[in-house]
Parts: sequence; structure tokens; C-alpha cells
Amino acid sequence: MKALKKIFALLLILSSQISFSQYIQSDASKKFDALLQYIEYAYVDSTDDNKLVEDAIVAVLKELDPHSVYIPKEELKKMNEPLVGNFEGVGIQFNIFHDTLIVVSPISGGPSEKVGLKAGDKIIEVDGENIAGIGLQNSDVQKKLRGKKGTKVNVGIKRRNTVDLLKFTITRDKIPIFSVDASYMATPDIGYIKVNRFAKNTIIEFREGLTKLQEQNMKHLIIDLRGNGGGYLKTAIQMVDEVIGDKKLVVYTEGNKAPKQEYYTTDKGRFEKGKLVVLIDEGSASASEIVSGAVQDYDRGLIIGRRSFGKGLVQKPFSLPDASAIRLTVARYHTPSGRCIQRPYSDGKEEYYKEFSRRFENGEYMNEDSISLPDSLKFETLNSQRTVYGGGGIMPDIFVPIDTSMSSLYFGKVNRKGLINEFILTYMDNHRKELEAKYDNISKFKSSFNAEEELLNDFIEFATKNEVEKDEEQINTSKKLILVRLKALVARNLWDTSAFFQIANDLNDSYLKAIEEINSNTFKKEKLVYK
Repeated sequence: MKALKKIFALLLILSSQISFSQYIQSDASKKFDALLQYIEYAYVDSTDDNKLVEDAIVAVLKELDPHSVYIPKEELKKMNEPLVGNFEGVGIQFNIFHDTLIVVSPISGGPSEKVGLKAGDKIIEVDGENIAGIGLQNSDVQKKLRGKKGTKVNVGIKRRNTVDLLKFTITRDKIPIFSVDASYMATPDIGYIKVNRFAKNTIIEFREGLTKLQEQNMKHLIIDLRGNGGGYLKTAIQMVDEVIGDKKLVVYTEGNKAPKQEYYTTDKGRFEKGKLVVLIDEGSASASEIVSGAVQDYDRGLIIGRRSFGKGLVQKPFSLPDASAIRLTVARYHTPSGRCIQRPYSDGKEEYYKEFSRRFENGEYMNEDSISLPDSLKFETLNSQRTVYGGGGIMPDIFVPIDTSMSSLYFGKVNRKGLINEFILTYMDNHRKELEAKYDNISKFKSSFNAEEELLNDFIEFATKNEVEKDEEQINTSKKLILVRLKALVARNLWDTSAFFQIANDLNDSYLKAIEEINSNTFKKEKLVYK
């Protein structure tokens, strides 16, 4: 029977990853075969063999690790695609866990990010319809959230530490395909490059950014990997190759049945000298951790921000007889000093995926002292013998807490409803020509655009018309945040996402700290390699 062949194939695959392979190939498969035969022969009700086997596969993989997954035949082709076809939709990377749609990360610059969806958000409702606990599949998600550019979808979000559902209105749009969001000169000698994922063409974009900045006499560099959930291993190695000398170990992988495999830099990089800072946070994972781990291990630069996600497992796809597949964890990533960046998952998948909430509850986002790691996870960097840690992501050299001082209920409401972006679209329709005539470059705009107060007043009036009641106290709390966001969106509409970040980064504490540290004597004091 087809179902048995499917589970037998899975058992053969698993036998290459664990001990007692001979037992699994014989006794275990016979045992499962006997079970199916008994069910077919004697069970009181009719059964679906395929469903029984698929449930069994899911149950087997659930006991292994959080990243080994089963991919049904009809879902396989869509697994590596953006959320919607034709790159039009809401723009999120997602997982379905415990019958609930979880946002892994909003795609940078996409419509979901614009209205404020965050990693870890649970989408409970779509257009008023409950989608939790109904057996949701990837194809169902696409049917509900995909759509033509300009159409709207209302979603209800359950966010950690909130009681009520948060309501968002997302205007579908083209999903950005670039992986470098911004590259510009932060100061006359410090360049800044923001990378949102490690895709096939990321290194081309990154090199183009480096070249452009070096033509502007860049001496030092900030690489922003905050919120970057990873991607291709090859791309991460190529990025490290640009900032660290050749013939250096970047990362190695090793598993019980996977021999140790080492990956080295091979070419002369475009930025091997000069002060380097890498920005990370709790959303930085996988390839982002490979890059920041290598930079830290070789004392090549400073890591600034908050502890990274801690995803250090290597997956390999295996096909099953009916054209479905499993993505099976076969090895772990290790940094050059020997650190494994994977955080523990011994308490099961459910606890594993509560990591964001747990860190918040422990106060980790606000206070570095709330992080407690045992001495057994201590390692030393390879040049200066500084203490670094493994076993739970990359610990930054300099901690920067989340700044919530400008947050308010008012800002949350207007942001979730997409009103800030909607207002700017209307504003640009009315003022684009005069703005383009007045400002021919972003530097001039940033220094002399002086319509913020008028912009804010018009926006508050716009929000009131869209059912967000004016609240003077809360508006004053969030005034600077709203003004900077409005100005940054005007800049993006006039130029590009680089212009947006040139404005928005004025409120980015990690970014500001990076500039401060580059201009200080920290690199010399810590004996970092930058000359």
C-alpha cells in the first residue's frame, strides 16, 4: 500500500541519522506494517491510510527538533516562494504551529511591516473569520492573504503580553525582492548597509553597496542584521569573505551522521581594514548569526544590540515516494571558536517557540544582567582572547535595550490601521511636484525639511476622520516617533528605502551607539583587528 511505502521511506531516511539502523529497516517497519494491517482488518470505523501515515510522520518529526518538518506534496512547490504568487500580497514569512498561523518575520519594506506586524505575532482572524484551530494549511493561508496590489485585508493579531486581539488593516502590495534595504554614508567616514535576508543575489547587492560607499571615502562600516532571519549559508560565507582575510574558517557543520565540514574565506575582501560594527537583535538568526559569530570570534569588529535568536541547525531536504518531502536536521553550525549557536530545545517545540515571550518576561530586552549563562558556555575569541558565549545565539559585545519611551496606545492604533502610510500616500499625491522641485537630494531634505508640525497636525486630523480619537497626552509621548516616521516615509516616496533609513535611524539606539563606539577608543582598547 502507498501509505506504508511512504512511512517506510521515512524510516529509511531516519535510519541514516540515528543508531540501530538495522532495527529500523526491519523490525520497526514490520511493526508499523502490522499496525496498519490490523487497523484495516479490524478497526470499528473506516480509516484513511494516507492521513494515518502523514499524522505518524508529523508525530515522529515533532520528537526530533523544532526545525525538522514534513512538507506535503501540494505544499512543496510553495515552500520557498514568497507568501503570495506574483510577489503581490501582505508580505510575511510564516509557520503554522499548533494549528495557528505565526509570523516568523514581516518582509522588510512590505505591507505587513509597514503597519507594524512583528515576528511572533499570531494571526487569529482574517476579514472577521477565525482561522485558528481549523486545520489550516499553507495553501489556505495563500488563499486568504494573497491578492492584487491595492486590495485590503483585515487581520486580528494575538501578540505576546496583550489580552485583546489587535486589529490591522493591510493593503496588499508588490513584495520587495531586494535583500539590501539601505546603503549610505552615516557620517563623512562611516558607511551603513542594512541587509534583510541572505538570498541568492544578496552578495551582489552588498558588494555594490560597499563599492558605492568606498567611492564616497568610507573608512568604517556598520552592517545592520537586525531582524534578518537568515537564508543561504553560501551567502553568509561570501559576506564574511568581504570583511575578513582569506583562508580563515568561517563556520563548520557537524552531526552524528554528518562528518565535520569546514567553510573558509577564499578571496581578498573589499573591506578587510577599517572599524566594523554588526548590529543584531532577537530577530537575527541562522546566516546572520554565522556572520556576526565569525566577526566576533576573529575580533574583527564589535557586535552591538541584543542577543540573537539562536538558530544553529542545518536542514537537508529528502524526497518521499509520493513527491512529498521532509526537511530534516542533519548537523549543527559552529563558529570558528567552536561555539554552537543553537539554543536548547529539550523542552519541546511549544516551549521553544515561546522564546520571544520568555525573554520579554525575563527582562532581557531591557536589561543585560537578566541573561544568565553558565561558565560551560564560555569561549575565547581567537585573537584577543575576549570572553564570548555559545549555546543560545550570539551575545553582543555591547548591549542596547529596546526603547519603549515613545510608545503609546495612540501610535499603536494609527500604525496598526496603516494610517501613517495611507496618509503619506495622499500627502505625496498633493505635494510631490513641489517637494521634488525643492529637494534634489536626501541630505538637503534631511537638514531643511521643516513642515513636520504642519504634517503632524494634518495627520492627527486624518486619523480622527479614520476613527482614531485624538489624545493629546499620548500624542505628545509619541510625537517625535510619529514625526520621524512621517518624514522618513516622505523620503522613501521621493527616493528609496535608503532614504527612509537615513531619516528613521535617527531614533535607532543601536545605530547611534555604533557611531559612538567607532568614534571612541573602544576598538583599540578591546584589541580588535581593524588596521
